[in-house]
This record gives sequence, C-alpha cells and structure tokens, in this order.
Amino acid sequence: MAHKLYAAPLSLYSGKARAYLDWKGIDYEEILSTGAVYKDIIIPKVGRPVIPVLDIDDGQTIQDTTCIIDHFEATVVGPSIYPGTPKQRLTALLLETYGDEWLVIPAMHYRWNYNEEWVYGEFGATAAPDASKQEQLAIGRERGASFKGFCPILGINPKTIPAIEASYEALLADLDTHFAVHDYLLGSRPSIGDYGLIGPLYAHLYRDPASGEIMKRLAPRVAAWVERMVDVKAPLSGEFLPGDEVPQTLIPVLERMMGEQMPFLQATADMLAAWSMANPDAELPRAVGMAAFTVEGIEGQRIAPPFSLWMLQRALEYYRQLEVADKSTADEFLSTINGALVFRNFAMKRPLAFKNFKLGLR
Repeated sequence: MAHKLYAAPLSLYSGKARAYLDWKGIDYEEILSTGAVYKDIIIPKVGRPVIPVLDIDDGQTIQDTTCIIDHFEATVVGPSIYPGTPKQRLTALLLETYGDEWLVIPAMHYRWNYNEEWVYGEFGATAAPDASKQEQLAIGRERGASFKGFCPILGINPKTIPAIEASYEALLADLDTHFAVHDYLLGSRPSIGDYGLIGPLYAHLYRDPASGEIMKRLAPRVAAWVERMVDVKAPLSGEFLPGDEVPQTLIPVLERMMGEQMPFLQATADMLAAWSMANPDAELPRAVGMAAFTVEGIEGQRIAPPFSLWMLQRALEYYRQLEVADKSTADEFLSTINGALVFRNFAMKRPLAFKNFKLGLR
C-alpha cells in the first residue's frame, strides 16, 4: 500500500516534500488537501490545519517536511541527501534553514503583491475542486485573505519591499552563476540544502505566473534547476563533489544568509530565552514577539518564530558535535564567509524539540 501525502500544488512545503519523495523513489499517493480533507483527516490527526502531512503505510503520521525527509533517510537504503563530509553537510544544513525559514519573505511578497488574483483561484480550486470557477474564486478570496494578512507580520511593507526585491534579485543572480556549472548545490546529487531552497523557489516563485516570469527572465538557470528538482528524471542518482568541496559560487549565498537571517535568529533566540524564563510552564507560542531585521540596509520588524531556531539548531548541533579535525575544517571554511562569526558564536540557551506535531522546549 502506498503512503499518502496530503498536500497541494500551491503549498510551499508540499513542494519540498514532493520533490524529495520523487527523488528518493518513494511509493506514495498525493491527496489534495481540500476543505473536507482538512476537516476529516488532517485536523483530527495533527490538531491544526497544516500541510504537508504524510500517512505512512504502517499507520504512522508525520507532519513537517524535515521530519518526513528524515524518516525516509533513516529507513530507506540508498544514496543520502545528507553529505558525509563536514563542509558540505554544514553548508547543506545552513541552506535548508535559509530556504525554509528566510526565503518565505520574498516568496510571500511576490505571491501576494504580484499574483494575488491568480492565487485566489488556486486557493479555491484546492479547497473545492468540483466548484465552478466563480465559486472557487469566492472561496479562494475568503481562504486566501488570512494568508495575505501574514505579509505585514513577515516584515513585508512599502518600506521593506524594494530591499526585499533587491536582495532576491541578487540571490537569483548568484544562484544563476552557480547553476551554470553545477546541477545542484553540491554536485550532481541534490542535498538537504536543495530541498530547503526548492519550497519557496518552486511553489511560489516559479509556479506563480508573474514571479515565474521574473525568475525565467532574470535567472534561467535557476528556473532550469527548479525543473530538475520537481521533474525527477533519475531517482537516487548523482554524487556530491569530491574532497568535501563547497563551490566558491555558494559563498555569496551563504554570506547573504549570514548577513540577513543570522542576526535576526540571534535576536529570536534571545527573545525565546527571556520568554521561557517568564513563562516556565506555558505552551510555546508560534512567535515570541517582533524582532528587527535588516535587508539591503533597510530595517524592518517581523515575527520571531521559535520554529526557525529549531531548524538552525540542526546545523548548530551538527557543527558543535564534530570531532576535532572535522571541526577545524569547518572553522577554516566558516572563516572564509563574511558574517559567519554570528553562527560560530550563536547563543541558544533553550534548545527545542519537535514532538507529537508540536514544537516545545527540550
């Protein structure tokens, strides 16, 4: 019996899970997350309306793309998307965090400020696939309004939008240069870093028509990488670059992450530490307040989500548990990246755990 993936074409994290399952050669059936599916299956199982959700054929339910990926990495024999060498693995884990947790900003900006009417139709078609186009649009407007409403709390506003667009276009240029030489981030095999990037770069920034046109025009090699990732021609194929090589073309991408995302994550970690002292017995909220961030010299405020710290924690714990020789190799590599000192010295007083579909203090 095939596994069941509850997902949707317009969903950022569904795109990440689907691309991985296809490359891993997993036998699964994708089930559209209609209104009825949310009501009858997802909410009873998980406790809230969220996708993707995977029902394993043994009866187990997994929510969150990273948890889905790690389940199959642990149980399916064959090539791994986790490199086995320190520089490549650290790079891949960092770029998963960057894609999953930071590129949601341009993804949401371009979706709701360039593709709004089209997306309402997509929301309606997902919720009620048998309804008329007019009915779908009405349903989509109702359901999509809450998602559009996330833009201000994600730091997307008239002041920050020019900086968000400048940063995204610079990222596209850097990735386009990289993909002129390499099929994936670290060679001819996708890594966990590729899967972090594919969520926003496919489901929003490639698939939504207006932003897709921008990507194809400004960065055709990035668009070609997206197409390789989501239309898998050769599952379980390819190799990581020999000698633990991280291409120089990825250094500007890592420096963009270190400059934009890492100071914000440190602020979030400090806020989480203060919140946990003040609320020792409370359930962890989705955000512990609003924190400052800076993009292209422009400062904004956005929600500070502990979940982003759980993602970063994966890279931090890998880095800090390295044996002496590998740690030295990683430190030498990080010393070549402007801004990486924030990561090396990152202070996270309250580690996190994701259990039973919930994030909590460990």
